[in-house]
Amino acid sequence: MRASLIQLAVADDEPAAERRARAASLVRAQQGADLVVLPELWALGGFATDTWSAGAEPLDGPTSDAMSAAAAAAGVWLHAGSIVERDPDGPIYNTSLVFSPSGELVHTYRKIHRFGFDRGEAVAMGAGQEIVTAATDFGTLGLATCYDLRFPELFRALLDAGAELLVVPAAWPARRRDHWSLLARARAVEEQAYVLACNTAGTHAGVEQAGYSVVVDPWGRVLAEAGAGEEVLTVEFDPAEVARTRQEFPVHRDRLLGIPAPVQRTP
Repeated sequence: MRASLIQLAVADDEPAAERRARAASLVRAQQGADLVVLPELWALGGFATDTWSAGAEPLDGPTSDAMSAAAAAAGVWLHAGSIVERDPDGPIYNTSLVFSPSGELVHTYRKIHRFGFDRGEAVAMGAGQEIVTAATDFGTLGLATCYDLRFPELFRALLDAGAELLVVPAAWPARRRDHWSLLARARAVEEQAYVLACNTAGTHAGVEQAGYSVVVDPWGRVLAEAGAGEEVLTVEFDPAEVARTRQEFPVHRDRLLGIPAPVQRTP
């Protein structure tokens, strides 16, 4: 399969509407890819907390509309990163959107782990409650977002739910770039899965972004890595490597802790 990670630059002086149009154009240019991925909160900025409330949108809002049309035009599965979702009956959420090649919004994921230590996202947004996987033509995606990367129990739950490709959009800051690269490789090795981690570039709300989006294979090998600036990282790989790795080195069968309880079925 062929995947393209769009490491979009986010800057304070670019209006959200213009960035939506630019992102949509970049998605449309990825014809021939199977999967395209955008970063976290790219429309408003992952650290631009003062814009979130006013810029929040519903699941059928302007970002969703633009991404739906772009996915259909390119004929790709699109993980459109995340938006600030306005829930009419609750708080705002950091919500990822996954579109089919026809442009249908088929899966959403509300970020479970909120960053900020009693500030920013941790207090401004609600926490997601559901583990989300997405079945595609090339394998099952496991959905996580940015700070989630620090919590291995989420990724083990995604493994148990059938995930083979772990997709992680992010707005990860430059000052902790080493953690970003290390954790992406660790999650790949732990789950024996591909990790596709798409970060933002640029600087917004005074926070320099790390860039360095990365694709890691089930053995923890880096297949492709971006630099610090805006770019499209494209890589081809074989999804069947997940099954081969798990068969060749069947570490998961030796698990003793945190094993899901067997499903009880009524005759």
